[in-house]
Amino acid sequence: MALEDFRAEVERCSNCSYCKWIPLDKIKSNRFASGCPAISYNNFNAYSARGRYAVSLSLLEGDSPYTDKLTDIVTSCMACGSCDVSCKVCRYNLEPLEHNIELKAELVRNGHILPRQKAMIDSLGKEGTMMPGMVRKYRRKWSDGLNVKDALKEKTEVLFFVGCRYSYDEKLWNIPRTVVNVLASAGVDIGIMADEETCCGSRASQMGFREESAYCARKNIQKWETAGIKTVVTSCSDCYHAFKRLYPKLGNKVEVLHTVELIDRLIKDGTIKFSKTVPMTVTYHDPCHLGRQGEPYIPWEGKEKKIRNQIHTWEPAKPRYNGAYGIYEAPRDVLKSIPGLQLVEMERIREYAWCCGAGAGNNNTNPAYSAWTAKERIEEANTTGAEAIVTACPWCERNFINASTGEGDNIKVFDIIDLVQQAI
Repeated sequence: MALEDFRAEVERCSNCSYCKWIPLDKIKSNRFASGCPAISYNNFNAYSARGRYAVSLSLLEGDSPYTDKLTDIVTSCMACGSCDVSCKVCRYNLEPLEHNIELKAELVRNGHILPRQKAMIDSLGKEGTMMPGMVRKYRRKWSDGLNVKDALKEKTEVLFFVGCRYSYDEKLWNIPRTVVNVLASAGVDIGIMADEETCCGSRASQMGFREESAYCARKNIQKWETAGIKTVVTSCSDCYHAFKRLYPKLGNKVEVLHTVELIDRLIKDGTIKFSKTVPMTVTYHDPCHLGRQGEPYIPWEGKEKKIRNQIHTWEPAKPRYNGAYGIYEAPRDVLKSIPGLQLVEMERIREYAWCCGAGAGNNNTNPAYSAWTAKERIEEANTTGAEAIVTACPWCERNFINASTGEGDNIKVFDIIDLVQQAI
């Protein structure tokens, strides 16, 4: 698509401001009523989904030049999708998230990118990761000493796709290592792609770098097809979103599971049994790309039409991604099954959860804003009385770990698999 394709949508936004908040019936307090990090942090309408519609119209009409401020407004979108699901509570003919990403793509096409974005994309082209400074030949170092198959060389039932953050963040290596050990002990025939694994491309897509994202997708799909992979499991919500929502558009047909889905299955069928008590009160953070953006892709081809030249509709009916069918129950069921563990919920949960702050590369391009967003979530977690915040995404974990080590705040941060291991 092109920005011009969004003109009609831009013009029919009613400026209701739903995109700035979680839905009214979900609000439990004024303190935690906000939904969009960008408008909350910058407190200026242009940083909301509604404001970005206005930015697009101004660009389309030639009324605004490309400036550093405009670039900041556009790139500050976390691509978390909060605006999208809140908008769809009362509207069915707007796609705020798709528009936000198209607006980013428009800047990319016109060469208006941030220096740190360029470094990330250069790293993606050279080393297969959007984490500048990391080197491909060390991508599999996290697995040193593990007896795990190379799925591209040996027949494997399940491919564990580790992702960039877990591959290169040494302080998080215990998580993918634990995943391999737990699944192997449960009898799962698991393998990895070693140093042939390439970035999933999700974050490139979130930042508007469509060609680079598609390149990553095609490269991974081709390798899976060559190796005969039938099932891919990942512990990264960004990877999950890419495989579940973006890759099918390019022909991917493999089964895609997040680790929490597979662990939940194994617990419920009795394969994984717990023998230890974990006496702890925890709260669960829904990663944006596992929760509201974890809905599966639904193929659609059709056209927009109007009823009596007024009511917008589509023929045939267009899929409506409103976040309701993301992955919410599996992680909670896993936590509830652990003996001694008590789960308490934050105010903003499921499709209306607050972002961790790492979305769309903002942890790299705008670290102060990213850290502020994470601290907001940590503060919300603290109000529950929980000893720890638990999630299922390395980007969330890293941002929360960084945010919880200052100002006397020592809330613990866990991946679900950490607690599963403790209970086995």
